[in-house]
Amino acid sequence: MPPFCKLIAPDTYPERLKTMNIANWLYQTARSWPARPALYEGDKLRQSYHELMQATCNRAAWLRGRHGIGAGDRVAIYAANAPEYIEALHACWWLGAVAVPINHKLHPREAKWIIDNSGAALVLTQSGDVFAEHPEISEAALGAQVRTQVAISPPEQVADQDLAWLFYTSGTTGTPKGVMLSHDNLRCMTLCYAMDVDTARPDEHMLYAAPMSHGAGLYMFAQIRAGGRHLVPASRGFDCDEIIRLAGSRGNLVFFAAPTMVKRLIAHAKQHGYDGGGIRTIIYGGGPMYGNDIDEALACFGPKFVQIYGQGETPMTISVLPRDLIADQSHPRWKARRASVGIAQGAVTLAVLGPDGSPVPAGQTGEICVRAPTVMSGYWRNEPASKQALRDGWLHTGDLGHMDEDGFLYLTDRSKDVIISGGTNIYPREVEEALLTHPAVFEIAVIGEPEPDWGEQVVAYVVLAREQTVTVAELDSWCRQRIAAFKRPKRYEFVEELPKNSYGKILKTELRKRGGQSADSGAAGPTA
Repeated sequence: MPPFCKLIAPDTYPERLKTMNIANWLYQTARSWPARPALYEGDKLRQSYHELMQATCNRAAWLRGRHGIGAGDRVAIYAANAPEYIEALHACWWLGAVAVPINHKLHPREAKWIIDNSGAALVLTQSGDVFAEHPEISEAALGAQVRTQVAISPPEQVADQDLAWLFYTSGTTGTPKGVMLSHDNLRCMTLCYAMDVDTARPDEHMLYAAPMSHGAGLYMFAQIRAGGRHLVPASRGFDCDEIIRLAGSRGNLVFFAAPTMVKRLIAHAKQHGYDGGGIRTIIYGGGPMYGNDIDEALACFGPKFVQIYGQGETPMTISVLPRDLIADQSHPRWKARRASVGIAQGAVTLAVLGPDGSPVPAGQTGEICVRAPTVMSGYWRNEPASKQALRDGWLHTGDLGHMDEDGFLYLTDRSKDVIISGGTNIYPREVEEALLTHPAVFEIAVIGEPEPDWGEQVVAYVVLAREQTVTVAELDSWCRQRIAAFKRPKRYEFVEELPKNSYGKILKTELRKRGGQSADSGAAGPTA
């Protein structure tokens, strides 16, 4: 065999061929298309791709020279969405360091726990003085001016399995756990996006309306690789009026949103006669999208929606329901399919397993488990939790569901949310779906509450639609017509809003803390 045809065994690859720093995508794009627009703040263009790369190199040099950051060091980012966010993340990776994005709505005490647990060498905050009372924490402002221009150099080489992103779970059921995501995890996640979710294009704008510390930020990689545009809204968050305005002025918006955000946007659009013009794709996930809600969204905006199901432990990559399947009404079971979370993403092996670890038959409920190159290596400094989640080659998600004969996955509930009343399992989502079809109901959350005779009873927290009223008797009758009598709520609480985290996910743990309040047995008045 001629020398130039000689095959190299994988275990003898030169070290440089084993490396894939996720920051290489920015480096390659900026060198290939330096003048392409990269970053907008509202309608204002802030940086081309060359300027974004230069600013990233400058900040990386600042992190190393001023703060001593090097390969393997953790850098926490405890800040709201900002134009500097993408630059700061890539500056960490440029050095081979690890980014630790933290939900900016956490209390500083909660953020400090994450900073301490991760062993972060530095935390970037909006102002740079959040932790002034804690001198042991090294802190700097995310938007600090870095004026020293340095020579552009490629990112540091790293191994595929080196840690890139340390993602802390929301901690709604206890202490947060640090999910260890490697450069290869992030790369495979992004390839799944391109294959299954949406095509990233140079002329579209990835809008960061949801927190960049979580799913919205993870989706930046596809846009970086495609040389597309990144758009940080002036509000730094999810504002319906602003999204509609930017859809008109910038166009081709693509963004990730929780189902509750989609619901708010559709309600606002209907109120103002907006039909979704200028929005190309809305990717939703992170919580249940109820059938009635997606029906309304499609009727208002048309086929612009893609559903993904994932969790931090396999980020954004378990299953996908593409836009054509969501919009399709030709299949005999189209309505059931629309209520699913779709089919396994391209890099994912998906199974529904029973208590003995073996697959259950189609249609039978079990635990959703995943094998994929997107799956985390474990939880940071938490070996017991890692062993519990990663067993027998599977990531055990803690979510319950079933698959149909065609491989469509249906979520039943989180295992911790299942209500056991009189020895019978009641799945809150089924009750929620039934109640949400009532025209007076805008939002709903169903939980189990301790009950001495039955173990638990079903309680529904209800947010009414604008200027609507309904009685408990009417809702009870509505449920009886749609679900088994034993599943219907035994108590209704009418509230003006449901507690949510910054990603729009309803916090059922907060509702459980309200347990024991007296029942509201009368009619509920209009809500704002």
